[in-house]
Amino acid sequence: MIVKPSPDPLAEAWLAEHRAELVAVRRDLHAHPELGRAEHRTTALLAERLTAEGLSPKVLSTGTGLVCDVGPGNGRVVLLRADIDALPLEDEKPVSYRSTVPGVCHACGHDVHTAALLGAGLALARGSFDGTVRLVFQPAEELMPGGALDVIADGWLDGVSSAFGLHCDPALEVGRVGLKSGPITAASDQLEVRVTGPGGHTSRPQNTVDLVHVLATVATGLPQALSRLVDPRAGLCLVWGHVSAGVAGNAIPRSGTLRGTLRVLDKVAWQAAPALVQRVVEGLAAPYGARVVVSYTRGVPPVVNDRGATTLLTSAVRAALGSGAAVAAVQSLGGEDFAWFLDRVPGSMARLGVKPAGQELPHDLHQGTFDVDEAALPVAVRVLVGAALAALSAP
Repeated sequence: MIVKPSPDPLAEAWLAEHRAELVAVRRDLHAHPELGRAEHRTTALLAERLTAEGLSPKVLSTGTGLVCDVGPGNGRVVLLRADIDALPLEDEKPVSYRSTVPGVCHACGHDVHTAALLGAGLALARGSFDGTVRLVFQPAEELMPGGALDVIADGWLDGVSSAFGLHCDPALEVGRVGLKSGPITAASDQLEVRVTGPGGHTSRPQNTVDLVHVLATVATGLPQALSRLVDPRAGLCLVWGHVSAGVAGNAIPRSGTLRGTLRVLDKVAWQAAPALVQRVVEGLAAPYGARVVVSYTRGVPPVVNDRGATTLLTSAVRAALGSGAAVAAVQSLGGEDFAWFLDRVPGSMARLGVKPAGQELPHDLHQGTFDVDEAALPVAVRVLVGAALAALSAP
């Protein structure tokens, strides 16, 4: 059955008056990006606009990010979340709203998430409904283990009945929203292996620890061993992003370092990974007499979408945009700290299409060239408003 769109009047009325403001806010945020837990300008901008609407935003105790309740305060509480931090990347786009901060860029769409949530909150503020919509403008999503824990530590998840969020997807065209019940992202952890030895001359490796050889053994052997020691269905993937050792071609160095990211789709395998990595690294280095120190930094668990919340969100997408807008999403190996919210309350995260229609190769996330079709902004506002009101009125 084809479902024709019937977006909520609150969203449509606000967008009719403020579509240009929505784009302007997104571009202002894009031009002035801030890294995690340093989002002071962004926080002030949001607080000023929400206050001007008669709302009472509260800045988190960590100093950046804020929470604002909309509604009479009775009944259930539905949380809508956006992340506000940027990445340490150079903006490579020749656009008028290019980042003015050297080496910092909104390359993951957080400016879109933030502007859309602001628009949804301002639209909801003009309506009348039972319950509370809690707007969470969260800092430090790009840091591990993530600013979602700052929100939880301040008690803003207390009493929340469900939580919803959107994340830009450059592979989906504007007007499409990807939805999936169950895991939709992966766990993401950081790993550092430091290897040390006495050093020596490259002509006599048998008299010392051939440290670069040990590094190479760990770099290739650990991912290979994990592929045989972990159920392949867990989707565990270890990729190194940094290797360093030595300065001279004829000197065996005394120390070297590997750094990488371990991602895994399965929560049980994620919980067991640190001890397994430690055991395998020690076993790989032991025959050579090298000393190894493994630093394993927990990141985030997978985002696991609640079935009921995802069904509700799918219905909200179809009501706001039409039946063809809701498409199936697949689980990715990307990490997302919205997982900490869904560890505690039911909810769902969807993927917001931001690719211009007809574009063959998308601008990928976490690249200085990443950009979006700004027609995605009103789409996101409609979905967020629809989801919040549907969750408040659901049986």
